[in-house]
Amino acid sequence: MSKLVSTIFVTLDGVYQAPGGPEEDTRGGFTHGGWSFVYGDEDFGRFVTEVFDRAGAFLLGRRTYDIFAAYWPKMTDPANLIAARLNALPKYVVSATLQAPQWSGTTVVDGDLVKKVQALKEHTDGELQVHGSGALVRSLIDLRLLDTLHLVTFPVVLGTGHRLFTEGMVPTGFRHTGGRVTPAGVSLQTYDLAGSPEYGSYDLPDA
Repeated sequence: MSKLVSTIFVTLDGVYQAPGGPEEDTRGGFTHGGWSFVYGDEDFGRFVTEVFDRAGAFLLGRRTYDIFAAYWPKMTDPANLIAARLNALPKYVVSATLQAPQWSGTTVVDGDLVKKVQALKEHTDGELQVHGSGALVRSLIDLRLLDTLHLVTFPVVLGTGHRLFTEGMVPTGFRHTGGRVTPAGVSLQTYDLAGSPEYGSYDLPDA
C-alpha cells in the first residue's frame, strides 16, 4: 500500500493561502500572494524535486487543482521533473461539482472519502501525494488517512489569510522523522501521524 503524503507551504503564523503568486488565491481580499517566492534557493528546489521524484499519483483539493491545471500543462520542458510528473501521472481531484476536467489524466473523486482514498492508496505505485489543498489536508488528518506531512515553514508572518490548522480539528499527535533548514531560512520538517496526543503534567510531586 502506498503512503499518502502531504507537502504544504505555511508562514510562521500558519497561513497557507497563495504562496506562489499575487493572483493565485485572493479569497477574503488576500493581498499577500507570492510570499514564498523570495525564499526559493537551491536547497529548497532540491527538496521539492526530491518530493516529486517519489510521486506515483496526486490527490488534490478543487482550488489547488484549478490553480495547477491553469499552469502546469503549459510547462512542456521534459527536463522539468515537476511538470513531467504532474502532467504524466494520475491526478485525483476531490470535488462534488467538477465535471469534464480538461487536464489529461484527471479523475474526479466524490462520495465516501475514506473508501475512495483507501482504494487509491492500495492501487498507487509510489507515493500518493497531496500538494497545497489545505482544507483537504485537514480532512485527511481528521480521518486518519494521511501518513506523512512535510510542513514547509517560511520565515514570514502575514497576519491574515487562510490557516492550515483551524479550531475544531481532531486532536492529533505527530512524530518528527526528519528535517533541515535551508540557507534562506525555510524549515523543511517531516512528520508521521501518530494518533491521538498524549498528555501529562508538570505539577510538583507531593512533598
